[in-house]
Amino acid sequence: MNSDPSTPDPLHHHSRPMRGRDPHEAHRVATPLELLFDLTFGTAFGLAASQFAQALAEGHFGAAFLGFSFASFAICWAWVNFSWFASAYDTDDWIFRLATMVQMIGVLVVTIGLPRMFASIGRGVHLDNRIMVLGYVIMRVALVSQWLRAAKQDPKRRRSCLTYAITISIAQAGWVTQILVGFSVGATVALTGALVILELAGPVIAERKDGGTPWHAHHIAERYSLFAIIALGEEVVGTVAALSAVVELQGWTMDAALVCIAGVGLTFGMWWVYYLLPSAQALHTHRSRAFAWGFGQMVVVASIVATGAGLRVAAYFIAHKAHISPLDTVFIVAIPVVIYMGSLYALYYYLVRQFDLHQVGLLVATIGVVAIALVAALSRVNMAVCLMILVLAPVITIVGYEVLGYHRPADALRNNPRKRNHDTHGHRGQP
Repeated sequence: MNSDPSTPDPLHHHSRPMRGRDPHEAHRVATPLELLFDLTFGTAFGLAASQFAQALAEGHFGAAFLGFSFASFAICWAWVNFSWFASAYDTDDWIFRLATMVQMIGVLVVTIGLPRMFASIGRGVHLDNRIMVLGYVIMRVALVSQWLRAAKQDPKRRRSCLTYAITISIAQAGWVTQILVGFSVGATVALTGALVILELAGPVIAERKDGGTPWHAHHIAERYSLFAIIALGEEVVGTVAALSAVVELQGWTMDAALVCIAGVGLTFGMWWVYYLLPSAQALHTHRSRAFAWGFGQMVVVASIVATGAGLRVAAYFIAHKAHISPLDTVFIVAIPVVIYMGSLYALYYYLVRQFDLHQVGLLVATIGVVAIALVAALSRVNMAVCLMILVLAPVITIVGYEVLGYHRPADALRNNPRKRNHDTHGHRGQP
């Protein structure tokens, strides 16, 4: 029988007090509602990758990078805001469910605004993010109400919850002001940077109040891994696009087989490498390390989506619809792969505080594989073959870990004991 009124009961969804979930709750996993919420982000990533790929294929690299960076932050931050709150205060009652539905509507409105935002950057005029800001207003009306509800019903963490509500509201007021006042391009860029800093600083400030919120380490690690899988779906879409381009031009040839193997192999390899990161174990022991880990995860997810967009660009190139060189095309796929691998190695070091010649050797070998793919493209080697070479980038880490390094994360965590005065007593670390 469920004796805690704040813990979700699957038999009914009556209103329950938001007193905070147990951060050490056994068998805590993602809920069906969280998975439903995640579906909206698959749509958002798909449209962002499509806009990014089109701009890259046209050779508009600067506009493409700026637009994708802004879109990635907006999409990831919307997910982060919901997921960390849910990890700490998910009651699964009818109020929480309806608030989640409202936030899903907001995500879809943000998604609708992506093409207009990309187009405004491409034209070289002011950043047109009006529809995206509207989507955030919708999301944050629901989110702030949830934080205020938690502040009222969880007196022990009242200051932390109120800090979240206040910082989110101030940041949102800044975004609304940006679209209502006709700032110059320079002022818009400066204000955007300041607002992004405020968004990132809000959780850091809030989690230092009253011991922070009771988020669950294993649950949040699982949530990010599921978010990464949604992003990996874009690589599957990019693979299908590239395969379709080859089949349309050449039929079912060896190139078609190579493109299919390369796309699926790259997706599968990046998925495998992601799960080599001991996130749950490290966060459970060292909660304060979640700040940099959570922010770094946004780079990881964005690089996955960018890789999928790169595969779409390869499809445009194969179909003779891209206005860029073979070298540029391989660069577009390779750069996010390098960022992805580098980010995971950086997060590994941050979590376990260990980095040795074994990891250095794997990184050097990975960069060497990417260099070979670029040289192949420069030498006009078939695009399908260049993509096959890139598949080896994650494979090197997989083989190196499974054969020689599988014991290293566990050993490092055992040799890096819990800091009782800092990591255990203070529930800090929500990004």
